[in-house]
Amino acid sequence: MQYQKLHKTIPTQADPTEPYPFHFHSYFAGDLFFEDPESKYPSRPHYTSQVCRQPTKREVFKIRLFLRIERDKLPNQEHIMRYMRHKFRVNCKPNTLRNAYFGIFSFFRFLESANRCTDLDQLNRSDLEAYVEHEQDNGKQSGTIKTRLWTLYGFFHFLRPDKLVPSDLLERKINIKVPSPLPKSIDPDDEEKLLAVIDKVRDRAMIMLLLRTGMRIGELLNTKMDDIDLQEQVIRIYESDKTGIGRVVYFSNDAAEALYLYLQERDFRKESLFYSSRDSLSYTAAWARFKHYIDKAGLSHKGYTPHCLRHTYATRLLNAGMRLECLQVLLGHTNIEQTRRYANLSDKRREEEYFNTMAIIEGETSDEHD
Repeated sequence: MQYQKLHKTIPTQADPTEPYPFHFHSYFAGDLFFEDPESKYPSRPHYTSQVCRQPTKREVFKIRLFLRIERDKLPNQEHIMRYMRHKFRVNCKPNTLRNAYFGIFSFFRFLESANRCTDLDQLNRSDLEAYVEHEQDNGKQSGTIKTRLWTLYGFFHFLRPDKLVPSDLLERKINIKVPSPLPKSIDPDDEEKLLAVIDKVRDRAMIMLLLRTGMRIGELLNTKMDDIDLQEQVIRIYESDKTGIGRVVYFSNDAAEALYLYLQERDFRKESLFYSSRDSLSYTAAWARFKHYIDKAGLSHKGYTPHCLRHTYATRLLNAGMRLECLQVLLGHTNIEQTRRYANLSDKRREEEYFNTMAIIEGETSDEHD
């Protein structure tokens, strides 16, 4: 059966019976806010001159990172600088760059504090083993340690052609096993409690979109009005912050209704869908709003986070029969094994087969007693 998308009708003074399709232009009848009456989106201000170009976020991040490296005065600073410039040249994401430097930083700081040799050509496997044990003793998660360790191996691999590190350092690598926990989705009853206590139009739109699109919270907060097709109920993610891969997600009628109500009161001059007084809404602010409603619903002890909304989305779709390959594309996973974790959580066919088999076993046991 074809899914019937939501269409709103907004009567106007000229013709109260005339229906308007559910898109952005229907919110403001007439051309008060539009240069083109047929356009779905408000026009942007045009600037006739530009005194100077503002640096991009990536450029600001690069400046701050290299200032940090200079200030830290780590051993082998020149080679660390070269490696980080290389990471920038190959267009690594800010989080990747940040993790790369923090891994190198923590390793050399450990060597200094332990009075170990920090010369690159004197490093050996025992230094790495001692570093791993030190991080474990300090309570670092295995995933964090593994990330930092592989960051170091990347750094050593970069220096290898120049013969700056011993060749055997990369031959027998330390492999840390990382647990693979099941994704945590929100229980249907808890989901109802959460939605029942949301009293702000903007917050409802934000939470409903996370719940019905499976977007990462950073992806939603970076969404611009131009990225949304309200009539088709589509959001285009041109480049994911995490993977750098673009994709298209869809939102259902209940999310469209929540979004429609929010758009009627938002500032049409803002470019970002969700915004603060200065710029796009921050992750911290969005997290605080989610926690506020979790506390209000009496669910604080459940440990729910905004990312659980993404897990809930995936679990519901799989339970309803969506193919794993289709869900992988919607979630933006580069590896289907990431998506398969949800199948382990919500395989209804496996559950049904188990209980059908147990019914046979229990029936046979009962017959034996008779």
